[in-house]
Amino acid sequence: MESTSTNRISSRVANMAESATLLMSKLARQLRGEGHDVISLSLGEPDFDTPQHIKDFAKKALDEGYTKYTPVPGHPELREAITTKFKRDNNLNYGMNEIVVSNGAKQSIFNICMALLDPGDEAVVLTPYWVSYSAIIKLAGGTPVYVSAGIEDDFKVSAEQLRQAITPKTKFVIFSSPCNPTGSVYTKEDLTAISKVILEHPGLLVVSDEIYEYINFTDSHVSIGALPDMQDRTITVNGFAKGFAMTGWRLGYMGAPAWVASACAKIQGQVTSGATAFGQKAGAEALLSDLGPTHKMKDAFAIRRELVISKLSEIPDFKVNHPKGAFYVFPDVSAYIGKTFSDGTHFEDDNAFTLYLLKQAHVALVAGSAFGAPGCLRISYAASEETLTEAIRRIRECLANLA
Repeated sequence: MESTSTNRISSRVANMAESATLLMSKLARQLRGEGHDVISLSLGEPDFDTPQHIKDFAKKALDEGYTKYTPVPGHPELREAITTKFKRDNNLNYGMNEIVVSNGAKQSIFNICMALLDPGDEAVVLTPYWVSYSAIIKLAGGTPVYVSAGIEDDFKVSAEQLRQAITPKTKFVIFSSPCNPTGSVYTKEDLTAISKVILEHPGLLVVSDEIYEYINFTDSHVSIGALPDMQDRTITVNGFAKGFAMTGWRLGYMGAPAWVASACAKIQGQVTSGATAFGQKAGAEALLSDLGPTHKMKDAFAIRRELVISKLSEIPDFKVNHPKGAFYVFPDVSAYIGKTFSDGTHFEDDNAFTLYLLKQAHVALVAGSAFGAPGCLRISYAASEETLTEAIRRIRECLANLA
């Protein structure tokens, strides 16, 4: 029975957008429930299983009784492994007191925003951006300031664009490399130019989301925090979901100046406390053991990337670049937006376009506007070659019927 009382949720929730990636996944499940054969390329989740040696270590940890509360900033064994990883892979020298382990990299970003932003503060978001950056910044009371780059610039914002966006209200700049949603990778030259802009502003920080570090086809991942004078200005976010196919383990981490790490641990202590005990034991094993399975996954993604780019390039009016990392392509489909076809079909925006493909081709994608890039689509190729081939065939044939 419906309550007769006034039901009120907070304005912060009422004004919060639902995650577009999760929404498309939900719509795809609904269509499947109606009996349709839907291919979902909307979620950023590796289709591989967690490597066996990591699962075995988690089972061993369970058997050894690692089932109790953990320290809020993380189990010392995992934090020590993270400091080793940062030094080994990123030339970053973090101390134990500068590491915070969270329930996924998303919580790390939430902690950072809550720790640094007051109402009226600004955070510069390099666009296209991961969908949750904007929502979390707003939830923390901050104002996102978007700086955009299109496909002609490989979706990478220039240092001069960044310089023009910074104001006295700017607290930090946030971006991902390799990038979700575009797959673009900021080179050492790109990041050096950006770091010089950051260093022009005392106290300005960078939040560098490096969750796709191990899915980098350039074989030269660069952490901006390792550039001259940048470690004290950088918060490096990473995790286990993408490179180790551990999405459901909810395990992420950050390295940051001690004062930022302490503030983030303080927030986390009132929200979730420490991450799961046996998961952290497995995380330490993942970072310090053989990375062979991770490299094999990257090699498979590289093959799929070429397949997807080749087949998408056959679709008229799809502009496709050559992403250097992650497992996404981000075609520009603006030629279809605002156009009325001979059968009367009209796409008002990219959301209408993706809904059309979902309903007519039974392929779930995510509209670029969710990532701050209207007129584009995010396509995840974290699926088998057969699935990807069939999905793009459906898209091509569906759009051919519009001519």
